[in-house]
Amino acid sequence: MTGPTRTICLFLAASCLRIEAPLLYAQTPPSGTARLQFIAVLSRHGVRSPLWTAAQLNAYSTEPWPKWDVPVGDLTPRGGTLMKLLGAYDRQYLISAGLLGPNGCADADRFYFWSDTTKRDVESGRALATGMLPGCTVAVHTVPKGADPLFSPQAAGVGKTDPGVAAAAISGRIGGRPPALVDTYRAGLEAMQRVLLGCKPGDECPPRGKKVGKLLLEQPSAVRRQSDGLADLSGPLNAAATVAESFLLEYTDGMKEQDVGWGRVNKSNLRDMMLLQETYNDFSLRTPYLARARGSNLLSHMLRSMQQAVRGEAVRGALGKPGDSALFVLGHDSDISGFGGMLGISWLLEDYQPNCRPPGGALVFEIWRDTASGKRTVRTYFRSQTLDQMRQLTALSLEAPPSRAAIFIPGCSTASEGWACDWDAFQRAAEAAIDPAFVSPDAPQASPPRQ
Repeated sequence: MTGPTRTICLFLAASCLRIEAPLLYAQTPPSGTARLQFIAVLSRHGVRSPLWTAAQLNAYSTEPWPKWDVPVGDLTPRGGTLMKLLGAYDRQYLISAGLLGPNGCADADRFYFWSDTTKRDVESGRALATGMLPGCTVAVHTVPKGADPLFSPQAAGVGKTDPGVAAAAISGRIGGRPPALVDTYRAGLEAMQRVLLGCKPGDECPPRGKKVGKLLLEQPSAVRRQSDGLADLSGPLNAAATVAESFLLEYTDGMKEQDVGWGRVNKSNLRDMMLLQETYNDFSLRTPYLARARGSNLLSHMLRSMQQAVRGEAVRGALGKPGDSALFVLGHDSDISGFGGMLGISWLLEDYQPNCRPPGGALVFEIWRDTASGKRTVRTYFRSQTLDQMRQLTALSLEAPPSRAAIFIPGCSTASEGWACDWDAFQRAAEAAIDPAFVSPDAPQASPPRQ
């Protein structure tokens, strides 16, 4: 499609985006008699160091990767600060919505925090709570030992997966031809490889005299079974996802321009490379069988926490206690992707690719109650700092908020503001997404609170 036809289509698409923008990015509570009753948040941890070691990353590049001041996979000091900024914004928003009082710590006991046991998640939870409830004593709850069944159900013995079905579920989305993915995304993979190898346009690649251990495009592409009974994609897209994430972490941690991808990565081509990451995540994390196996237990217990808030009485398996106003769950990008695959939802934020889950990004479910009619609705959205807000350590406020995208949930969303779901319809949609074979009846028992 070229020329005038393409111009008209682009104009129409832009016009549609302008019409929908106020709905997508609305940061204010609903008007009228609706009041926020409960908020359930699934948040990714903050900016961390890469999960691959320097040796693993260096194998794909002609120059060594930058050194980090924290161990592999740990939250960085800047990552903690960014989480505090998010918490401070959440505080302002929740005060404006009437869920949190403007002074003191009287409401702190009604805010429940649960975290995976990894250090970066616990520290992210503490930082978020510090920004949201400054000067208050807030516990971040975790399991005392072993795998948390909310985040690692297979490792914790919740449900039994079929690795053959898991592999087939991924293969069935690509016609049983993993190498076809490489052909489809070759242009992006080649662009990333040029960054890794330091190739200049028109010159020999890799540059003469430069050595590299692994060429991205020469890795075999396959669907592989995993030890946890699930499956994954291996090959160029898998490696490219880790490389793109590592560049993203350098950028958002505020590294000097000459150190972000050796000075060859900027906001523009970073976004292009993130497409490779999200493509890999779509197949490996959002494929429904895998998403339900990994995410059913977490979604089930978060749903029961929402039901407990609505009923005002204890519900078996809920996180927190009756009377709580908020639930904050600190997990991983894979958990958010899993919810996306289970519920069939998508989002698009400024600076990012579709369904991206940046550090500190969160999937949010809000229960609103109309004080006149008693009717309850659920508004769902994804919120995250933009790339510039993270890189510049921007203070957030109601006037300068993080980016937010309202989410339409198939099977329950309506055309009303924020694509709200009726509470009963939301419960049915969530329950339909959950596979009871991967659900435990009780919530995990918490260790002594980490404060």
